[in-house]
Amino acid sequence: MAKARSETDFGFRKVPLSDKQAMVDDVFHSVARRYDVMNDLMSGGLHRAWKDVLVTAANPPRGKQTFALLDIAGGTGDVALRLADKGGPGTRITVADINRDMLAVGRERAGLAQRNIEFIEANAEALPMPEKSFDVVTIAFGIRNVARIEAALAEAHRVLKIGGRFLCLEFSSVDIPALDALYNVYSFNVIPALGRAVTGHAEAYQYLVESIRKFPRPELFANMMRDAGFRRVSFTRLTGGVVALHSGWRL
Repeated sequence: MAKARSETDFGFRKVPLSDKQAMVDDVFHSVARRYDVMNDLMSGGLHRAWKDVLVTAANPPRGKQTFALLDIAGGTGDVALRLADKGGPGTRITVADINRDMLAVGRERAGLAQRNIEFIEANAEALPMPEKSFDVVTIAFGIRNVARIEAALAEAHRVLKIGGRFLCLEFSSVDIPALDALYNVYSFNVIPALGRAVTGHAEAYQYLVESIRKFPRPELFANMMRDAGFRRVSFTRLTGGVVALHSGWRL
């Protein structure tokens, strides 16, 4: 049992728990400047529609009332900028990411878009925010890269206000057999080749594909959210189960 607790998945490989974060950091350091371009290429632009579903669910108010949003692992600012466009002048957005290169991209984009978004270097497993600070916490395609998912869920729950909502957009398990077979061929053959051509780092995208396959099925992840304290937990499959939007409340 001790060995199981001391190891975690890095794609299909077992690595010491203490090593995963550094290895993930290396992956995203290598692709930070082309990360959103690759998202467009890999998903055929569908990631934009998936993130729009997340932003609609977050539902920041259009008025002047204060509404605090935390986006975890959103360093490039893609989700934060969408939230800022959706919300009104009272919407306050904080982005927390452990990777400095991704944060540098986000700060640059937010500056060019003239959006007042705060970017903080922080580990999802130990957020430097007080308890009950945010109305909504989001994370898009980032939870599977956390070494201790249970710890990250507990932290998301801790920083939510009572009545606040947690939204997690993540790749999931395709529930249509024919689509699943096609998706496997695409994922393991096309995506690493795209990564090599666009970023020069095929191995980074090999890891990303493998990490998707190792991520818990939505029913299991929903139970992990309940164990972290979330209530009214639910999930919605998108695009045949390629992606799922998970939702939970701090009550």
